[in-house]
Amino acid sequence: MNIFAQIRELVIASLEAMVREGALPDGLSFDNVAVEPPRDAAHGDMATNAAMVLAKPAGLKPRDIAEGLAAKLQADARITLAEVAGPGFLNLRLDASVWAAVVQAALEQGAQFGRSDMGAGRRVNVEYVSANPTGPLHVGHTRGAVFGDALASLLDFAGHEVTREYYINDGGAQVDVLARSVYLRYLEAHGQEVAFPDGTYPGDYLISVGQALKDKVGDAFVDKGEQYWLSEIRDFATDAMMDLIRADLKALGVEMDVFYSEKSLYGTGRIEAAIDVLKEKGLIYEGVLEPPKGKKPEDWEPREQTLFKSTEHGDDVDRPVQKSDGAWTYFAPDIAYHYDKITREFDALIDVFGADHGGYVKRMKAAVSALSEGKVPLDIKLTQLVKLTKNGELFKMSKRAGTFVTLRDVVDEVGPDVTRFIMLTRKQDAPLDFDLDKVLEQSKDNPVFYVQYAHARVRSVLRKAGEAGVDASDAVLAAQDLSGNTHEAELALAAKLAEWPRLVEIAARTNEPHRIAFYLYELAGEFHALWNRGNDATELRFLQDDIADGLPKIALARATAIVISAGLGILGVTPAEEMR
Repeated sequence: MNIFAQIRELVIASLEAMVREGALPDGLSFDNVAVEPPRDAAHGDMATNAAMVLAKPAGLKPRDIAEGLAAKLQADARITLAEVAGPGFLNLRLDASVWAAVVQAALEQGAQFGRSDMGAGRRVNVEYVSANPTGPLHVGHTRGAVFGDALASLLDFAGHEVTREYYINDGGAQVDVLARSVYLRYLEAHGQEVAFPDGTYPGDYLISVGQALKDKVGDAFVDKGEQYWLSEIRDFATDAMMDLIRADLKALGVEMDVFYSEKSLYGTGRIEAAIDVLKEKGLIYEGVLEPPKGKKPEDWEPREQTLFKSTEHGDDVDRPVQKSDGAWTYFAPDIAYHYDKITREFDALIDVFGADHGGYVKRMKAAVSALSEGKVPLDIKLTQLVKLTKNGELFKMSKRAGTFVTLRDVVDEVGPDVTRFIMLTRKQDAPLDFDLDKVLEQSKDNPVFYVQYAHARVRSVLRKAGEAGVDASDAVLAAQDLSGNTHEAELALAAKLAEWPRLVEIAARTNEPHRIAFYLYELAGEFHALWNRGNDATELRFLQDDIADGLPKIALARATAIVISAGLGILGVTPAEEMR
């Protein structure tokens, strides 16, 4: 039940009536007419910009349109007041029965309340994490994993068919370095003293991999040249690292639908096929790029290369896809991978990368635009750095990893639920300060506690009702007469619940799951405010002396828990049944 959409329909119908009556000219577009919460709650329950956006095309004063529209809107039983403000904004106040209907809808629909069909029939691929398989996931990967997973859940909640995907970067030089690092641990397992040259991976996490390799092949590779073991150890080590990464993701509550290997693109004709598609479109040519100004990019050569005309699809410069020696650039397999996504008939693609991939955005968007002829949009979300602190100091690196704080370090410290929620308390492209002490505090300043405490309080109310022998099931609560919940604090809570379906669609349309976390904090604030009012005004308490007589109050609390549970579900957080 999206009450904002319903009132917008009423506004549009009223405008159409004004057209029929000659108060407005024919041919007006109402696409930009919006109904939304006012910036200042004191101004009303909703506001519409209809008069402001229609004034110029209609050739009329905004206030004249607003006054005519107000008269029509106020004739509807749901509108108690339509008031023109300023140059022509229209503020609306709704009858209390509207908010009662919202609460009732939440109780009747349960977990389905707020779900949208806006994405019905649309298949979306969300690629996230995609860390090099050279070690455990670090805290930066954690933010990308949480963001990508919450975004996938949000899009699913909004009706899309979503595929969660991890691109395994197992085709580059870094997996050769991994193999050499594992070989050193393998020699170590045989009792040899080893030294790790610069550029190798010295973390303790490879000790067990070296031992496992020894258990598998014995001394077959001891003191042998690379040509005897590099390929086999590379595969063995990559598989071991992916097992580690899958376990890390599982600890965070993340499960992928697809793990796609970069290596599968080589020697299979897939890269050639994607480049051929671009050739057929006249977008591949032989040429020499102009010397770059400032920092030299790694794919620049002062000689002829095979280039992609990415500038024809919004990029700043054309990009090499094949070097002068015939080897593919790192961009070529990425083109082939995204072409594979397009051939799998996704309607939209989303890539979640770290902030260090900022220079990659335009070229990848250009490739997808060219390969799909502009039919498949690609949205690339960059996640900024996370600053971890504990006891007022930077959180120390993991001894196991050797050089960085791992995902497991964070999860072991505060748990997956806290990790996920806090990672979404800032927009993903803004730096995040993560204080490992504060996120465990029981205070309003700790958003995850504040939201979980609201849910736990509702569960406590329901348990006490059950202990008193009162049926407080959703069906019974939905059948209550809710017209008595008219205190301003009760109406404010119901009005915030009414924003949930609209918020879901906005967050899904903009690919911004952090909006869910923000909303849940605001909803919890309205709930706690009402709870605290009950300390002084007993008639506002969710549990009345006669619990059965207070079921309408419990209904409002239960509707709040339904929405909190749904929102936390999107974020991948388990709702708290009680707080210890």
